[in-house]
Amino acid sequence: MGIFGRKNTTESTATTATAVGTVNPDLAALTGDYTIDPSHSTIGFVARHAMVTNVKGHFNDFTGSLHLDGADPAGSTATIDVTMDSIDTGSADRDGHLKGSDFFNTEEFPTMTFRSTGARALGGDDYRITGDLSILGVTKPLTIDLEFNGTAKDPFGNERVGFEGKAEILRSEWGLTWNAALETGGVLVSDKIKLNFDISAIRNA
Repeated sequence: MGIFGRKNTTESTATTATAVGTVNPDLAALTGDYTIDPSHSTIGFVARHAMVTNVKGHFNDFTGSLHLDGADPAGSTATIDVTMDSIDTGSADRDGHLKGSDFFNTEEFPTMTFRSTGARALGGDDYRITGDLSILGVTKPLTIDLEFNGTAKDPFGNERVGFEGKAEILRSEWGLTWNAALETGGVLVSDKIKLNFDISAIRNA
């Protein structure tokens, strides 16, 4: 997935790669397979509502795996599967609407998926991953900018890596076109949606 950087929570003397594409050979130690820990991770989104405020939400049920190549970030991969019925915006009525046919139609399309197709180092702790995002049976490319947050061994002996990511999509490109016009002009729900990721992944035994 190309989410390697120079930060390491156990080695404060680590230096930072500054050139685009530069990779520290010491990061080869991170090479391996990881499982995303959903209890310590967040997949969220932000939508503009009524042109004046933001509505934030997240998904409570998802799984994912990473293969990290520390020597060559371009060889890294990622998969994520999200259960759409687990959407949570803090309002039961709004969540019910989002699960219905106007939006995600979760009975017919219960899962949203992401499959990476490429990754590259941007320099320092910054990386970019590209892949295919599938919603409502429609698959479109998605680019995610990532910041590597470091590595750590937790009290239970798990080796963890962490990163934050962000992306933007136009929901209409995935067939999410429902809206309502406002008397004052504009629409109820923005087409542009901001996605955010806060991920902790555990190295497989």
